[in-house]
This record gives sequence, C-alpha cells and structure tokens, in this order.
Amino acid sequence: MTALHFARALTPAGWASDVRVEIAGARVAKVEIGVMAAPGDERHALALPAIANLHSHAFQRAFAGLAERRGPAEDNFWTWRETMYRYALAMTPEQIEAVAAQLYVEMLEAGFGAVAEFHYLHNAPDGRPYGRRAELAERIAAAAAAAGIGLTLLPVFYAHATFGGAPPRAEQRRFIADLDGFAALVADCRGLAEVVGVAPHSLRAVGPRELEAVVAMAPDGPVHIHVAEQVKEVEDCLAWSGARPVRWLLDHASVDSRWTAIHATHMDKDETTALAASGAVAGLCPITEANLGDGVFDAEFLARGGSFGIGSDSNVEIGVAAELRQLEYAQRLTQRRRNLMAAAGRSTGRALYERAAAGGAQALRRASGSIAPGAVADLVSLDRASPLLAGREDDEILDAFIFHAGSRVVDCVWSGGVKLVSGGRHRARETVVARFVAAIRDLAKT
Repeated sequence: MTALHFARALTPAGWASDVRVEIAGARVAKVEIGVMAAPGDERHALALPAIANLHSHAFQRAFAGLAERRGPAEDNFWTWRETMYRYALAMTPEQIEAVAAQLYVEMLEAGFGAVAEFHYLHNAPDGRPYGRRAELAERIAAAAAAAGIGLTLLPVFYAHATFGGAPPRAEQRRFIADLDGFAALVADCRGLAEVVGVAPHSLRAVGPRELEAVVAMAPDGPVHIHVAEQVKEVEDCLAWSGARPVRWLLDHASVDSRWTAIHATHMDKDETTALAASGAVAGLCPITEANLGDGVFDAEFLARGGSFGIGSDSNVEIGVAAELRQLEYAQRLTQRRRNLMAAAGRSTGRALYERAAAGGAQALRRASGSIAPGAVADLVSLDRASPLLAGREDDEILDAFIFHAGSRVVDCVWSGGVKLVSGGRHRARETVVARFVAAIRDLAKT
C-alpha cells in the first residue's frame, strides 16, 4: 500500500483540500478528503488525474522536425507521407524500440499517464513477416515497460492504397496484412499490453468486408480508426461510395462507445450530430493536425454532447498542455473569439482538462482519468512552488498550466500507481536517452 497526501487535488467532486490517496497495486484503494497526512505519507502540494494519450505512432518520433523543408511543389499531408515512408522502411526493430522508449519517457514527463499505440509497422523492411509475427509489437511493449507507461496496444490492419481496394504501394509493405495473418497477429499481441484492441487504419486502407472482420476480432476491446482527416480523403470517399467518410462509417458499422474516430476533422453538421450521439470518442491530435495542415476540428461536436480526448499522433511535439492549448487556439483563430471550449463563467483550462481526461480513459478502455476509489492510479502533481503558478489557485492553476506554463511545471507522475517522474525527470531518462541518441545517429547514416 502506498499513501500520498496532497494539499489540494482535483477530485470528481471538484477541488478539495488535504486529500489522502491510498494506492493498492495499480489502483486507487481509498480517497479521504479533509484529513491530515499520516506518518509515512508522501506529501505533495497539488494533484490532477493524469490524461491518457489516445493516439500515437511511436516510430514517427524518429523524424520529428525533419519534414519541414519546402519541396518543389505544394507541400501537404500527402507529400509528408514520403518522409514517413522513408523512415518506416529504414528502421530496425532495435531502433523502433529505442525511439518508442524515448517517446514514452517524454510523454510521462509531459504529464500523460498512459498511451494508445496505433501500431502499424508489422513486417520486415522487405515486406515479409518476421519469424515472430508480433516482433515489432513486442518491441513497442518492451519500450512501454521500460518507461513504465500504461499501454493500450492497437495493431493496425492496412490492406489497400486507397478506396475501392486499390493494391498497396511498395512503400507500404511494412504495414500490409491479409485477414488471416492479421488475426494471428492480434492473437500474438494479447498479453503484451494491459488492453489490446484493433485499429482498421482508415476507410482508404480497409475495405467494407475487411472492416467488419477486423472489428469482430476485438469483441470487447477498443476500436480506433482514422477518419475524415483530409479534404482529399472526403472527396475520394464521395467518389467511391457517394457518402462522406464519417457518414459511411456510421451507416455501415456499429459505432458505439468502444470506438474512437481519430481526427474526424472534416464533418458536415449531420455527421457531427450523429457521431456525437453514437457515444464514440473524437480522437483529436491538434498539434499534428496543425503541422500537417489537416484543418480544424469543429467544436460544435462538443456542444452537441460529444466526447473527445487528445493524442500526439506524429509525435512532432509532446505535451498535455500543448495539445489542449492548440485545440482551443485553433477555435479562436477560426471563430475570432476567445474561451470557446468552456461554458459561460467556467474555466477554459478546467473544461478542456476534465473532458480530455474522461475521453482518454474511454478511448483506452482504462479506468483512469479521475482520482477516485477503483480508478487506475494515473496521477500528476504540479510544482506549486514554480513562479509560473504564483498567485494562482484551483482552476486558475489549470488555466496557467495549459495556456502559460506547460510541461515546465509537471513535477511527479504516477502510471498504474508507480511513481516514474520526480522533479520533472523520468527515473530511467539517462539510459533511455543514450539508446535513443545512438539509434537516431545510426538512422542519420542511412
């Protein structure tokens, strides 16, 4: 049993003083409010439930910042993919593990408590399966274990280059599987992570019959899918089916609370209302969506009762506060107004944080996102002594964290009840960083 005492904590009932949290194994066993610290309690000033990162492609951390040189023609998402393919085809299993471990350390240091890895590198560089089919999934699991982060593993099914069953491109050969091979892969992944679901990559890459078969492989697990990220994707889907991507998905799949619609950037009003009503989570990755020029998510989805969470996707930048800030700022830029994600009189930071915590927990199928008995003990403490938080109290602290201070005020982080970050630094940082640097230097030679 571990006991933590917080002078102030954000609980499901709101902010509370003198909060004592007992942790048994990975979960919160007991929460007492208004009590003094007991002898032996570990004391901290301020606690929040840690948010889960609901969408990551770990290997893409290897080329963060290396796709920012303008090409001879118009640069967009589709030209960015050429850089992604180059790294996807070059990385060894050892390099993938080293990069993923570094990424997960950075996530924890930024205040994330768990991650959903949308894992689509399966094959060897020549496109053939490894001797152990789940070799690269094992590397992701090993990286998560080294960092200590809670992992929801989402093996990705990817079969086609675009709508209508077009054959895959040669550059996609590390992603590709048939249904039998993918079923075997999913079976091999079970036991590698706390939660294993499935991720039909997109309607571009998965045909209708394949989608149905893949979803059936995780009858009780999470289902994540990229949808409506790009305008071209919407246009191509209309040409193929006569329907927009989100509309087609809602009409042809049993979309419910197990599902997470990654991006869902380009929806019309009917799609927005229907997706919100389905109970699915909108998996928003505001920094990546801005970096790739995807577009801006319509926050009307939230006004209609939709749930959302945040992810870091291409991992060009890692930060709980940074993702939430970008989400709000994008709305401000398009609507030319301020404080758009909160109800009248409410803190924008509080509204963003609590809704993202709930949506992330739902997307990962992880009982986290709150400081309450029975919840997974994913917690973050902030450095109350930081001058960046001086004079701030309660919701003002969340506003300052998201819109001003960011990761600089993250102090300690627990994932599954294990303290992994102290004073803003991960306990395995030095070892993990050394492996990462060696991998990146080797990649730079290829």
